[in-house]
Amino acid sequence: MTHRMTHSGKTVVVLGATGQQGGSVAAALRADGWGVRAVVRNPSGDRARSLSAAGVETVRGDLRDPESLRAAFSGAHGVFSVQPNSGQAGAGVTDEDEVRFGAAVAEIAERCGVAHLVYSSAVTAGSATGVDHLDTKSRIEAHVRNRDTAGTIIRPATFMELLVTPGMGLDRGHLSFLMRPDQAMQFIAVRDIGRIAAAVFGAPDRYAGRTMEIAGDALTGNALAEGLSRAAGRTISYSRLPTTLPEQDAVLGRLAALVDDGRLAGSANLDALRAEFPFLLRFDRWLAGPGAGLLDKALRPPSG
Repeated sequence: MTHRMTHSGKTVVVLGATGQQGGSVAAALRADGWGVRAVVRNPSGDRARSLSAAGVETVRGDLRDPESLRAAFSGAHGVFSVQPNSGQAGAGVTDEDEVRFGAAVAEIAERCGVAHLVYSSAVTAGSATGVDHLDTKSRIEAHVRNRDTAGTIIRPATFMELLVTPGMGLDRGHLSFLMRPDQAMQFIAVRDIGRIAAAVFGAPDRYAGRTMEIAGDALTGNALAEGLSRAAGRTISYSRLPTTLPEQDAVLGRLAALVDDGRLAGSANLDALRAEFPFLLRFDRWLAGPGAGLLDKALRPPSG
C-alpha cells in the first residue's frame, strides 16, 4: 500500500511552513501523501503562494491568536509545532512569547482532538544552559509531555545550512565556528528534519512518547574545511571563533562552552539513526545536493 493511500483524508497542520523547518516538513508530508495545512500570517505573501502552488492548504493564523489556531487545527490528524525564538534575527519575539506560543499549540491541539503532536525542540534541551533562547525548549517540552495528546519530541542538531550562510567568511576562503579544529560536532540537513517528521507522523505507534535527538553527520572543524574545500574547488581554512569572544558576545561565548561540554556538540547515535532513517545526508552529500546552491552563494563576494 502506498503512503498516499495510507494517509488519504488525513491532514497535518504545519506551523512555520514559510520558514526552513516547517517548509521542509510540509514538503516531506506532501511527498508522503498527507494533506498539509499551513498556518500563515499572510496567505497572499510570496512564500504562502509557493506553498499553495505545491498543493499545501494555507490558512490565516497567528500564534498570538488562539482562536485562529483552534480554527486551523479543527479536524486535523496531526500538528507539527515549531516556534520563532529570540535568537533568530528579526523574529520579534521574547523568550516568554516562545514558551507561551509552544504551550498554547499543545493545549489547543489537545482540545481539538489532534491525534499526534510533533514538537521540534533543540539538541540542548533537558538541562539548563544559561542561554535563554535555548532553555525555552525544555519548558515547552514539559507542556507537550503534560498533555493527553500523543506527542513526539525531536531535538535537531545544528543545521548544516548555518555553515554556508553568507557572511560566514567562505567568500574569503575561511570558516570560523564554535568547535575546535579537532573537535567533533553533530549537524543535520534541514531537509532531513522534514523527512524524519514525516516518518514520525506515518508511524505513531512507534514514535509516540519518544524524545529523539537527531543528526546526520559529525564533523570536526578540520573535516568541515576539507569537505567545503572539495565542494568549492578551492582551499577553505578553519579556525574556532576567537577566544576573546565571550567578552565580545556573551551568548556566542556560552554556545562555545556548550560545545565543549558536549551539550551543543550533540550525542545522537548516528549509526542507529542511519539504520532507522536511511535517507539521512552526510555533509559531503548535502554539499553536492541540497546545499550546492547555498554554498555557491556563500562563496561569492558580497555585492556592492
